Amino acid sequence: MKVCCAWLYTITKYGYPPSMEKIFTSLKEISKLGFESTEIEIMHESQLSQFKRNKEKIRRICDNLNLNIIDLCAIFPNIVSLNDDLRLKSIKHFEECCEITTYLGCDMIQLDSFRPPINFLGKTPYKETISFGHEYKVDIPLVFDWNVFWDEMVDTFKTCSEIAGKYGLKLCLEPRVGENISNTDSMLRLMDAVERENFGAVLDTGHLHAQKEILPLSVEKLKSKVFYVHASDNDGRDNFHLALGKGTIDWESLIKALAKHSYKGYIAIDVGGTAYKGNIEKDVVSSKVFIEGLLNRLNLLG
Repeated sequence: MKVCCAWLYTITKYGYPPSMEKIFTSLKEISKLGFESTEIEIMHESQLSQFKRNKEKIRRICDNLNLNIIDLCAIFPNIVSLNDDLRLKSIKHFEECCEITTYLGCDMIQLDSFRPPINFLGKTPYKETISFGHEYKVDIPLVFDWNVFWDEMVDTFKTCSEIAGKYGLKLCLEPRVGENISNTDSMLRLMDAVERENFGAVLDTGHLHAQKEILPLSVEKLKSKVFYVHASDNDGRDNFHLALGKGTIDWESLIKALAKHSYKGYIAIDVGGTAYKGNIEKDVVSSKVFIEGLLNRLNLLG
């Protein structure tokens, strides 16, 4: 197993979404913090246009730093819209992100399942990046039918898996609190419905632990379909993304469960968020040291 930096470091430090100049700066900082690999994110059409214009510079910066991009997260919430025009436009943007992913030498692209198309009365999940401890009130429209929406979502992720496969990419999806796919079992149901070998899961410890999941059991359920791991800690009540060791996650049991199923991928240090108050550099580095020390002790550091 290998350790990399998640994009939450950049978002926490520079806002959501960060400007292109801040992305350049952050890549240099990530390397300076001791990482050899990172993920990156494209959010919405405007940032996609910026990436198209600057992909050569991003690749040049990474080459100069010997920094590998191992996952590109494409943030286009309308990809699960019931409006055909909006959904098809987002799928087109997703394919453009696949082109950028391959150009950057990366073999995996990521999607989220985003918010369900219901009416939120007050606060809305992920209007910004990760936020904690909110209560949500909703109104289910009379015309909304979950089964119709589910079938549409399945078709969308089949299409995206096929597009990713055309570019030689794995497609991973991260279950997140408050989204259409929010836990291990809903992820399993979606993977069974999509039935594509290149479609798998991001195991996000912060989100799953906050939903009272038994993380080693989540690994046991997903098995080889764990394509990627986001690592943060919390108290099991709110989806805080704290430094590793500052919460109640049993890291050793989790790592042993991953090893049982021969996981050799990346564990991304995913510390931060809008409510984060700590020293982001210190907590990211301490988390890196924490997990690498554990992996080394278990003879699993790749």
